Amino acid sequence: MRYPEFYYRWEWQLRSAPEQLWPLVGDTNRFNRDTGLPPVSHTDGETRHNARQNLYFSRFGIRVEWEEEPFEWVRPHRFGVHRRYHAGPVASTRVLVELKPQPEGGTQLVYRTWIRPSNLLGMVTVPPLMKLYNHRAFAATFRKCDELAMETEQPPEGLPDVPLRPGEGITLAGGGRARLAALQRELIERTGESELVPRLIEVVENGNDFAMARLRPYALADTWGVPRQKVLEMCLYATRVGIFDLRWHLLCPLCRGGKESSSTLAEMKQQAHCETCNIDFAVNFDRSVELTFRLNPAVRQVEDRNFCVGGPQVTPHIMAQQLLAAGFQRSITIPLEAGRYRLRTLNLSGGRFLAASADGRQEATLTAANRDWPRDELVVSLTPTLRFENATDDEQLFILERMAWSDQAATAAEVTTLQVFRDLFSNELLRPGEQISVGSLTILFTDLRDSTSFYRKIGDAPAFGRVLDHFGVLREAIAEEDGALVKTIGDAVMAVFRRPISALRAILSAQQQLASPTPGASPFHLKAGIHHGPCIAVTMNERLDYFGSVVNIAARLERLSSGTDVIISDAIRYDPEVTELLSKPDSQLAAERFEAKLKGFDEEQFYLWRIAHALQ
Repeated sequence: MRYPEFYYRWEWQLRSAPEQLWPLVGDTNRFNRDTGLPPVSHTDGETRHNARQNLYFSRFGIRVEWEEEPFEWVRPHRFGVHRRYHAGPVASTRVLVELKPQPEGGTQLVYRTWIRPSNLLGMVTVPPLMKLYNHRAFAATFRKCDELAMETEQPPEGLPDVPLRPGEGITLAGGGRARLAALQRELIERTGESELVPRLIEVVENGNDFAMARLRPYALADTWGVPRQKVLEMCLYATRVGIFDLRWHLLCPLCRGGKESSSTLAEMKQQAHCETCNIDFAVNFDRSVELTFRLNPAVRQVEDRNFCVGGPQVTPHIMAQQLLAAGFQRSITIPLEAGRYRLRTLNLSGGRFLAASADGRQEATLTAANRDWPRDELVVSLTPTLRFENATDDEQLFILERMAWSDQAATAAEVTTLQVFRDLFSNELLRPGEQISVGSLTILFTDLRDSTSFYRKIGDAPAFGRVLDHFGVLREAIAEEDGALVKTIGDAVMAVFRRPISALRAILSAQQQLASPTPGASPFHLKAGIHHGPCIAVTMNERLDYFGSVVNIAARLERLSSGTDVIISDAIRYDPEVTELLSKPDSQLAAERFEAKLKGFDEEQFYLWRIAHALQ
């Protein structure tokens, strides 16, 4: 017997705009948790056709299983999902949430659900349950989302939220409060952050388990409106004193979801597989590995549970996701920021690239077919109407995604170039034999000029002491510019930076300090070379080190330096920040171009630059 379908429609008038509400309302994991639904699990580890998943939850000793279709959405206006239950009083449910902007401001939030019972028990129990959830859970949760959205113009992704009822359900470990107070004092002593540390402790005490199992320091910094690196370094120190544990996550380059996690870099693999996207990918420090922080159990036990495995905020870079049967088409109107996008489907390789700009096309048809995608980049407006057309013989999940990578992820490439990280976690190494692409880094090599004659002139012991002092000057200058000293080789130094301008400023500062020592001390002249490009991270001599042609070139550039200049490559010279620095008259820097051959690169002619203070 086929039972009639129940239909429910509720609406709320909220003060926030749809764009403000979307990161909160679209976070279905938190919504389900806050409305009192139980955590969900996979019935197996397999993701089925077009991202369908078999899931279950248990409540009152009853296990409920269902097949869940992929969520569909158009950011920031609507999202929904369809579930088919394997057994029990309900056969299927559909949910559609719409956020409609109002002329006078604010949002009309409309929640619709269709529920089809599978038996008489469902016919009897569904109405009172839906009434209960509407009044006691849905309304309270949406109102709380509205309050949070009003507190900040754009709620950041990964916001470390607090409970709907502060303090409820949160218990510190035995002796945890006294332990946390002692750790707070130690953390302030180490960091000097007398204002930020208490704010971090407040998050530790009140943050939900969901947030505190995977704290993202950049999201926290954006919420507080303070520099990201300051919060990242504070979290690193907090880990060292025992408040947090490190967690490294492998991210899929397509869906950008976490595929695996581990407590050390040594557990990272070179290759990984994403079942949702059905792809194998090489691990890249610059994008594939993210560092987060988890509360240490000695402070507070947190559970990392899922209350929903889909939803728009699982993949916030995806602007629209639509499931179309073979031969069907659908139009959507969507607001886009200026930039590049890609339309792809799970079952077809490649994709169609788009650029959004103010003078782009207002309407466009994007067709998935059993042939290659068009290679030209389609330019659309900032509020285009896009028609998705499935011209294949199979169902297709259309995915429109931003190409820009999320900048709230603290990647391994960034973290491992920080001197604070290397000082605190020198044991964080890759598995022996593993080589991982790091993306592009800036490599600096230095060496003392005429160090041999210096040793002979004043004796080994005094000279060695002065050389150690020079390492201290270099280390301080490198750390000041957010770089990290990788290793010393005799009197030489190798350092890494994320940005070319940081390396150049660091070495110019160090050269000036060493060339003008305290009275009675001999000046040092420091030869230096800088290059920028992709590198490989490996573990060598129990140290995280970097290799590749970019590293080799930087080492050879240092040998061309006189000790009163810095030799840089074209990649450094034409970096926008370096170009701006060199063009400023008050920088007092002169740039001289020359050509040279480098040992080991005999077939290639290099265009290099000699940077020196103009008054030298």
